[in-house]
Parts: sequence; structure tokens; C-alpha cells
Amino acid sequence: MITIAPFDHRLHYALARALWERTPGVGLGDADESPAIARFLDRNPGLSLVACAQERLVGTVLVGHDGRRGLIHHLAVDDGARRRGIGRCLVESALRGLASAGIAKCHLLVFADNAAGRAFWAAVGATSRDDLAICSLATA
Repeated sequence: MITIAPFDHRLHYALARALWERTPGVGLGDADESPAIARFLDRNPGLSLVACAQERLVGTVLVGHDGRRGLIHHLAVDDGARRRGIGRCLVESALRGLASAGIAKCHLLVFADNAAGRAFWAAVGATSRDDLAICSLATA
């Protein structure tokens, strides 16, 4: 049985980080260090989720919004728990949380060469946007 629960930094961060590190297609950087994830969770209470099977963390999704658009990060399901609908359940729960916050649309980031990730997102109804390019700026 799978349980979906809010991502609690104190309880879940180390386990989630280990999952992200062993999941192909998840890129990690400074924004994924413990203090940054704690800030993200504090700014978006109750939106990020974990999936647990028999008290073992098997999936995560980080979800936030800016008051206008949602953004999904780090949807990851443990290799041994895939193909059971856990990723889809996390996404559907995340979208319900965003809708409850008044957010009607959400974006997500997936590496262009992550074929499995792109196939998953297409299967859950995500539309690839070829009309947009992502750009990044450092703040310091």
C-alpha cells in the first residue's frame, strides 16, 4: 500500500536526497541542498509530497508556485517501485494542491535527453512547449 504525505523536511530530506542522487534524469545543484529545500517547503506549505510504501520513501515531488503559475521539480520514483502508478498519483495530488491554491497552470522542467522522463510527462498529459526556451541568471 502506498501512502502520499506532505514532504516534511526533518523527516524526509535525507531520504529524498538519496533517491534523487540515484535517479537518472534528476539534476542536482546548490538549490537542492538542505537549507534551500527547507526554504522552498516553507514557502509552499503542504504542496510538496512523498510517497511511502511500508514506511519506506519510494517517491517525491517538489511543488511550488509564485501566486500565478505552479512549478514541479524532482518527481522521482525509486526504480524498484516504478510502473505502479506512484508517479501519476504524486502528479495528480500535486495538481490538486495547486488547484486548491488557485493555481490553474503549472510548468515542469525535464532534461531534453531524458527520454523516459519525457515519455512519462507525455503519458500524464503534459504538453511539450517548443515555443519557449529556459534561461538562467545567477543572483550573485
